Amino acid sequence: MMTFQDLGVRDDLLRAVAEMGFEQPMPVQEKVIPALLGGDRDLVALAQTGTGKTAAFGLPVIQRTDTSVNAPQALILAPTRELCLQIAGDLADFSRYTPDLHVLPVYGGSSIQSQISALRKGVQIIIATPGRLIDLINRGVVNLSDVRTVVLDEADEMLNMGFVDSINEILSSVPSDRKMLMFSATMPPEAARIAKRYMNNPEEIVIGTRNEGAENVRHIYYMVNARDKYLALKRIADDAPGIYAIIFCRTRRDTQEIADRLIADGYNADALHGDLSQQQRDIVMRKFRDRVISLLVATDVAARGLDVDDLTHVINYGLPDDTAVYTHRSGRTGRAGKTGVSVAIIHSREKGRLREIERIIGKKFERRQVPTPEHIIEKQLYNLADRLERVEVNDGEIDKYLPGVLKKLSWLSAEDLLKRVLSLEFNRLLDYYKDAPDIDIKDERPTRERPERAPRSDKDKDRRTAERGMARIYVNAGKADGFFAGNLIDLLNHNIAGQRVDVGRIDLLPGYSLFDVRKGDARRVVQALTGADFFGKRLYSEVADPDKDYGHASERRTRKPKAGKKPKRENR
Repeated sequence: MMTFQDLGVRDDLLRAVAEMGFEQPMPVQEKVIPALLGGDRDLVALAQTGTGKTAAFGLPVIQRTDTSVNAPQALILAPTRELCLQIAGDLADFSRYTPDLHVLPVYGGSSIQSQISALRKGVQIIIATPGRLIDLINRGVVNLSDVRTVVLDEADEMLNMGFVDSINEILSSVPSDRKMLMFSATMPPEAARIAKRYMNNPEEIVIGTRNEGAENVRHIYYMVNARDKYLALKRIADDAPGIYAIIFCRTRRDTQEIADRLIADGYNADALHGDLSQQQRDIVMRKFRDRVISLLVATDVAARGLDVDDLTHVINYGLPDDTAVYTHRSGRTGRAGKTGVSVAIIHSREKGRLREIERIIGKKFERRQVPTPEHIIEKQLYNLADRLERVEVNDGEIDKYLPGVLKKLSWLSAEDLLKRVLSLEFNRLLDYYKDAPDIDIKDERPTRERPERAPRSDKDKDRRTAERGMARIYVNAGKADGFFAGNLIDLLNHNIAGQRVDVGRIDLLPGYSLFDVRKGDARRVVQALTGADFFGKRLYSEVADPDKDYGHASERRTRKPKAGKKPKRENR
């Protein structure tokens, strides 16, 4: 059996990990630690979250640091403030017996002056979000000329968030002979380009299979009409006593709306999205970690950096456009050797997307029937019975109250007493589920008699219609061009001056994309995207017309205009 000592880990670090309860290395640690400590090549490690990767790079980073040199020697880049703090906390635990080691997390949303003050005192390991680090470099506070180790943690997440230019700028500031490690759950093209440009003949370490879902996660789906998704969500939650889950929604508005409905219906729930202040986000995340709330409704961006090992479920309130996003979502459960469930609540038009995700992650989704009221009530009753069996009774305190209670209830038989105890707990459920309808879609197969063109037209028109208060924007790049949500955000961040543009619903099609922005931002978004370059493709954008066939419009735009003539502009 392999030990951390066998991997070459130093005695002071061995003592710390032993006290933390690490008995033997996890697979990712067995592969990464020796390679970082002794190998000459850079590393690309493809592994899911929850596989022990922080120790895999954290222990070698500490061991490679010379504490007699009071200058930054290791740089760890992470996509979010929360992940920065988590990594910093883990490194502090690993180095508890390593004297004179100074670790500093730097991130946005916190006082830059206090971070500058700490940097001037001297640190050897910096854990940073890209934006704040560039700010500190530009202020002349951070000098990376002595950096010997660079780690990109959750590289695909950073790229999806639009940090590609920032990462390029940072990596061009570190010495070329440094050791570099890239951790990523998936390997999108942008990550491959960074590896090729900045890494020295990198060795690829794969824990599991490229882009696959975590081993301990079951993937199941429920198919209902779009109007019944919330009813299905409640039944899933009611059918799982002890559920501890993140529910992922596509937009901030959906996130807040679902959370408000769950709270109104008596569930311990809350919302996490970008419209919350940093203080509000911290409060919600603390409540979720402490199990004060058991259902967290979140957008993908807001949930990044929220690290919880014992989630029972991840629930997709609709599927994401990008398979890498699904992989990250599902990888939040089934961690640290535990099992988990990734649930998708879909309608019939999302079935093709589900099959595409299956193909890429190499996992089969299991079709399940939405729990029936009878099954839910039976499950809850047995759970209560189990809790009654296992409750700890304080005889000394209870005995003095028993005579009076027994006298009052003496006329009840044991069966009557039990019925009343159960009714106290379940009258609400019994009333709610009385005469509840079956909400499953029964037949997944399209019938021959159903006309094909009209549903397609309705679907496309819905896709081209903005949500209330928003404008729908068309851009002539889609999945066939390698254009995904992260690319869109990156283009907007780098082509729009002034106040940041918030993006709502995004629909990625093969030849084009549609997305929502606030009406007041529509004009400058169209101006910024029109004429922009996306890997040699010249972009065109306009406010989407619900009655326009953009599939054919995209095909026409790919044809070259005749010499001497300018292409005609599409009528709006």
